[in-house]
Amino acid sequence: MKAVIIRQFGPPGVMKVEEVERPAIFSDQVLIRIHYSSVNPVDWKIRNGSLRFLTGSQFPMRLGFDVAGEVVDLGPSVTKFLKGDRIFGMLNYKQRGAYAEYAVVKEENIALIPEGLDFKEAAGMPLAALTGYQALHNKGRMRQGEVILVNGASGGVGSLAVQIARAGGAVVTGVCSTDNVEFVKSLGADRVIDYRKEDFAVLPDKYDIVFDAVGKQTFLGIRKSLTRLGCYITTLPNKPTDVLSFFLVPLCGLFGYNKKSFFVSVQPNASDLNSLALLAKEGKLRVLIDRVYRLDEIAEAHAYSETGRVKGKIVIKVAG
Repeated sequence: MKAVIIRQFGPPGVMKVEEVERPAIFSDQVLIRIHYSSVNPVDWKIRNGSLRFLTGSQFPMRLGFDVAGEVVDLGPSVTKFLKGDRIFGMLNYKQRGAYAEYAVVKEENIALIPEGLDFKEAAGMPLAALTGYQALHNKGRMRQGEVILVNGASGGVGSLAVQIARAGGAVVTGVCSTDNVEFVKSLGADRVIDYRKEDFAVLPDKYDIVFDAVGKQTFLGIRKSLTRLGCYITTLPNKPTDVLSFFLVPLCGLFGYNKKSFFVSVQPNASDLNSLALLAKEGKLRVLIDRVYRLDEIAEAHAYSETGRVKGKIVIKVAG
């Protein structure tokens, strides 16, 4: 099969499409023929070596987490899927390898694609939507009527998080650049703040949850924007003081200081995927696709993702 391989860390050009062996399945795994994958910032952070402390430096290395395709084979202990099923899901961090024609994945990490959602749209959902869902529901314990701010509301994670928050009955404020204000409004945000004109952290408004989908803020920088029991959730602690806050803030609750700080590290989870599939089926969650690239255009796809100007998701057409 064809797969994208890197043999060293570096710029987009280090990625090459090579012929490799099709993976074998274990008892609890399914073999997927991948129709589409997608690009997430974590992909190029692995490629350029920024996350080598997590991935190690053993080459050749495969990239990509999101898969959308069909089941072509399954292990004897698999009970939830059949050959021919349309599925979507996320490979785990140790495995990776979604930039390929085939991949194996445990049945606990995938879900059926709902009717009305095609492979292309489904491929843009797993990692990004799971990040938003797990941040708001699992970390933030989001409740109906809460006031939530999503920073980076026009990106892959942010655009899905805005919709997930709205579907949960929250009042949502999105933060984005001038060019994306109307786009974020179209996602259902009740209010949009243009960060080029206003800094939400100095405005008087208070939020039950501030979800920093792009990891640009810090807990100490936005704590005044939180309600008394509010929480800050980030995808990337970007300062030593912020990392420290994840350990110190819970202790502060003992002294009557109840604001919280969380870091979300997304994990593949079939139950969460099924919840997202239901939202998509009900028309409450849609994947906005910015650009589509072929597998042999993966370098161009990464280069575009690294500009930081992506509106929604970048998907990779693998088959079909």
